Amino acid sequence: MKRVGLVVFPGFQILDIVAVSVFEMANLAAPKAAYDIHVVSECGGAVKSSMGTAVQTVALAPNIYDTLIMAGATTPQPSSPKLLRLLARALEPTRRMASICTGAFVLAEAGILEGRRVTTHWAHARELQRRYPSIRVEEDRIFVRDGTVWTSAGMTACIDLALALVEGDLGSDVSGAVARQLVVHHRRSGGQSQFSTLSELESKSDRIQAALTYAKNHLREDLSVERLAHAVHMSPRHFSREFRSNTGQPPARAVERLRAETARILVEADRLTIERIASETGFSDPERMRRAFLRVFGQPPQALKRAARSRHAADSALT
Repeated sequence: MKRVGLVVFPGFQILDIVAVSVFEMANLAAPKAAYDIHVVSECGGAVKSSMGTAVQTVALAPNIYDTLIMAGATTPQPSSPKLLRLLARALEPTRRMASICTGAFVLAEAGILEGRRVTTHWAHARELQRRYPSIRVEEDRIFVRDGTVWTSAGMTACIDLALALVEGDLGSDVSGAVARQLVVHHRRSGGQSQFSTLSELESKSDRIQAALTYAKNHLREDLSVERLAHAVHMSPRHFSREFRSNTGQPPARAVERLRAETARILVEADRLTIERIASETGFSDPERMRRAFLRVFGQPPQALKRAARSRHAADSALT
């Protein structure tokens, strides 16, 4: 059995507990239980989370775990010298170490992230880079693997990270079964953006939000102001005025961002040609898509495809 430890500390974000639920569900989905799961801390005993709920833990022993996952907090906070020493000692005997959200700050403080590619919650990514200039922070990633060290973005990204770890151990059938049991998407890739145009443009108006959802679901079709207005039973003039008032931008720009966001996921998946992706996402031709990518991402599709291929090659070499 592989021993998995979630490392917590006073004030940890209790949502991170869901990461070990993935391993719990994997024990049920696999032909036989594969994981021995523990919540651990510097000294053991009850550890209080940021919301006040305490969890019972065992003391961290640095040389007995297959996988150690460092929990995070709502905001980065200093770690105790003893915990940092324990984590540093655990790096070599542990097959893989990971962090959730601001847990990356703890691993960085322990010297574990030196020279590595990492990610963390987007709101703290630049602070992590500022404090630790020797690491390379990829702030727009769900999770990043660099050698035996994995780091994830904030909050529910810990589920994607844990699913990836389970998939590496037990295969996609088991990780897929776990995702279905947890009723989550199976699974966002590590390279997928932390950001979403739909959530970023979230409107207080139900009609404008419905128009955005309609656009997301009909990217291949004509998405003129008239079409979107008709879909939500508004006049084109009133729709345009309300859309700009609620989102801060005109409908055409929002539609372009929705198309570009979906196209980027397909480009980085590297399964379809650029021409096919342009067609599938409603761009009339690859050149229009290229111009949209430059406006939205500052890079053309081919550059993002090459970067994704390099990441996949690096990950495969480490497997």
